[in-house]
Amino acid sequence: MEDDRDRLKSALWYAVGQIVDEECMRRNRNATPQFIGALTELVWTQIENVAVDLESFANHAGRSVVTTEDVLLLARKNPDLQQLMREYIDERKAERGRKPTTATGSGRGGRGGRGGARGGATRISGR
Repeated sequence: MEDDRDRLKSALWYAVGQIVDEECMRRNRNATPQFIGALTELVWTQIENVAVDLESFANHAGRSVVTTEDVLLLARKNPDLQQLMREYIDERKAERGRKPTTATGSGRGGRGGRGGARGGATRISGR
């Protein structure tokens, strides 16, 4: 479990570093490795807090999975973000309605992608 956590944090550090590098190039600025490390820690902490909140919302609703409704509830204090998320979800649902179904009839065509964006759910792991 700790190994997975370390790999995820490393992947986050890499992604944050890539974004910072792109912005630095675009703006003709420099960022120190310490800045990238501090920003990564900030993002990691925010992700942990969001995960706890989403689990709490799902548990409060008597579910063992996180749904798009939980994510929308998380954005309730930012109406602009919530509206963008609703529009995104509606677009994905509309696309799903236009896609032909697979041989199994699920219309999903595999396990990849953003389950929550399709109205799907993410199982909550035991902590």
